[in-house]
Amino acid sequence: MKVIFVTGTAGAGKSLLTSKIKEYYAKNSSFAVTLNLDPGVGKLPYSPDVDVRDYVDLNSLMEQYELGSNGSLIMANDLIATKIDEIQTEIDTINPDYLLVDTPGQVELFAYRTSGPFFVKNLNAEEKVNLFLYDGTMISSPANFVSLSLLSTSIRLRLDLPTVNVLTKTDLIPDNLEKILEWSSNEYNLEDDVAKEVDGETLSLISDMLQSLNKNEFLDDLIPVSNVTGEGMVNLESALSRIINLGEEVED
Repeated sequence: MKVIFVTGTAGAGKSLLTSKIKEYYAKNSSFAVTLNLDPGVGKLPYSPDVDVRDYVDLNSLMEQYELGSNGSLIMANDLIATKIDEIQTEIDTINPDYLLVDTPGQVELFAYRTSGPFFVKNLNAEEKVNLFLYDGTMISSPANFVSLSLLSTSIRLRLDLPTVNVLTKTDLIPDNLEKILEWSSNEYNLEDDVAKEVDGETLSLISDMLQSLNKNEFLDDLIPVSNVTGEGMVNLESALSRIINLGEEVED
C-alpha cells in the first residue's frame, strides 16, 4: 500500500482533490481508498472509505469536557494518534493499492502538534508522499508566493516526507497562472518581482529566505491542477509515480 497525504491551507481544495485523485486511479484500474482525517468536517465531496469521525466524536468531546469549538478540535486531533491501531486495522482489511489521506482543514493542527507527525510516521505503508496544495487564489503577489513556499517547506520538514507541490484552482486564475508558474521555476524572476513589490528590511528578509530555500532545493516547480476541469491530473499522477512507484506509470 502506498499512502498519499494531502495537506494545505484551509479552503485550498484538499477534499475535492482527494476525490479527483481517487477517481483518476479508479479509471486507470488501481484500487484507491480515502481516509478522512478531519474530525471537524461537516460535508465532504466524497464518501470516505475510512473516516476518523467514526473513532473521534467532536460533539461528545465538547459536552464531556465543556470545550469550545477550537478546544474540541485540538483535543480531537490529538486523540487521532491514540486510534491509529484501529484505523490501521480497518485500512488493512480493505487492503488498497493507494490510501489517500485527506488531512484536517486547519493544517497547523495536523502538522505542528505531535499527533500529526506521529500518525504519519507510524502508519504502516510501503511508500508515503505528501501533496502540499498552493491555493491559487491566495497567490496574489510574489511575497505571498514566498510565504506559501515557506509553509510548504515547514510542513515537509515536520512530516519528514517527500513532497509534491500542487497549484490548485487554476481555472480561477487564468490571468496570473503563467506568472505563478514562472515564479516556481525561475528563482531569479521571483527575486526580481519581489524586489518590485517590497523594499528595506522586508526585501532583505525575503531575499535571505529565498536563498536558503534555493540552496537546500526546497523550491520545486508547481504542478497546476484544476479540480473543476481535471486538467493537470496526468502530470500530477506522473509526479506521484516517480516517488511512490519508482517511475512505474499508471496507464492512461
